[in-house]
Amino acid sequence: MESGIVPKHLSGDDHSGISAEIDTPFGKLEELLQVVANSWALFLGLGLIMLGNGLQGSLLGLRASIEGFGVASTGLVMSGYYIGLLIGATMVPKFVARVGHIRSFGAMASLASTSILVHVVFVDPWIWWAMRFITGFAYAGLFIVAESWLNDASENETRGQMLSFYMLVTLGGMAGGQFMLNIASPSSYELFVLISVLISMAVIPILLSVSKAPDFNTSESVNVFQLFKVSPLGVAGMAMTGVMLGAMFGMGAVYAANVGLSVREVSFFMGAMVLGGVALQYPIGRLSDVLNRRQVIIATCAGGAVAAFIAAGIGSPAVGQGWHLYLAIAVIGGLATPLYALCVAHTNDYLTPGQMVAASSTLVLAVSLGSALGAPLTALAMETLGAHWFFHTIGIAMVSLCLFAIWRSIRRGVVASEEVGDFVIMAPTPMAATLNPDIELKEIVTASEADAEEVQESFEELLQDLESSE
Repeated sequence: MESGIVPKHLSGDDHSGISAEIDTPFGKLEELLQVVANSWALFLGLGLIMLGNGLQGSLLGLRASIEGFGVASTGLVMSGYYIGLLIGATMVPKFVARVGHIRSFGAMASLASTSILVHVVFVDPWIWWAMRFITGFAYAGLFIVAESWLNDASENETRGQMLSFYMLVTLGGMAGGQFMLNIASPSSYELFVLISVLISMAVIPILLSVSKAPDFNTSESVNVFQLFKVSPLGVAGMAMTGVMLGAMFGMGAVYAANVGLSVREVSFFMGAMVLGGVALQYPIGRLSDVLNRRQVIIATCAGGAVAAFIAAGIGSPAVGQGWHLYLAIAVIGGLATPLYALCVAHTNDYLTPGQMVAASSTLVLAVSLGSALGAPLTALAMETLGAHWFFHTIGIAMVSLCLFAIWRSIRRGVVASEEVGDFVIMAPTPMAATLNPDIELKEIVTASEADAEEVQESFEELLQDLESSE
């Protein structure tokens, strides 16, 4: 489940005051504050949406346990969100192009706000799956509209800061949603109503914003098999990262409840996982700009696998829980979450800006499919082999990606350092890759005007160049 290291073109030649000289991990402080001031309504609305999203996933996991759903059934329910996200990312852009941003955003928010309330009225796994599907579909639309608005509101010089703050709002909202579990009992209806209210309130600042609705153009995407030939590690890495994210966000609260954690402790457990991802994205990304990208992926996966296998023992009810369990899940979240951006960056190292735009939706397809499989596979393992397989499943996914990255490093040489782009911190939402600050706005427009045949020919030529160099 978006931010960037300072773009190279921001040289720091600024004469507007002392605050401009203060560097943050997200660029010059003054530029960051200006970005926030210009788009505060959109960021406020996004923050409310992500609070509701973060609370909803963990709440449903806990409530499913309370209602006596089997672990496998709960995993299936959770997969509905990711399937809806995948379908929504494909269908909503056509809907937006036809009826416009404002109507689309209002319709998607209404769907998301209503679907969460149905869970309280009809307590049935299949109905819950359908509602999770609708929620995922609606959130895909909300992300697409909001992110295209962000893209339109920014300029080439500020897109890095815009993307940075968007990542903070997105992951910060998800983390905050975990701690809202403590407001009321998951066995009651209040938290469901609160989620509906948060999503409904998010519409207000966005729809009352004075900024105009952006022009919306969809771009042709590249075939997933063709992109795999260009960057096997990028595509496979996104799919495997999806498995990890689906497991963590779909089954994390279920695992915590099954090993005896209280609601308060579940919120700390899930919050630590998200905050770990926030804390480690920048240093890992910075490291990948200096070292070989594959080596960083290998090291990150190896470290995450070790942490996951250790956590499988720590989290056993026979051993007991404590601060060490929260530390373990924070490390796992911190190492798993950046893999999304690492795989996007690794793929983009082989592509031109126009090809990056075409590849972005294909990478989203890969991570969405992985996420849809991650929750039910983890649930099945937990039900048949024990709750500790929550961590084992994540560890196995980490090991698999680590070994594949090692194999790819043997098969293909590294990209020349002068051709490597900057790492961009991002959360896994549908249009995150198109907000890459290294892609100029005019290049995005040009890419949106390319037809499917042009995209196909472009990637065929690229593949021929790569095969001749191996």
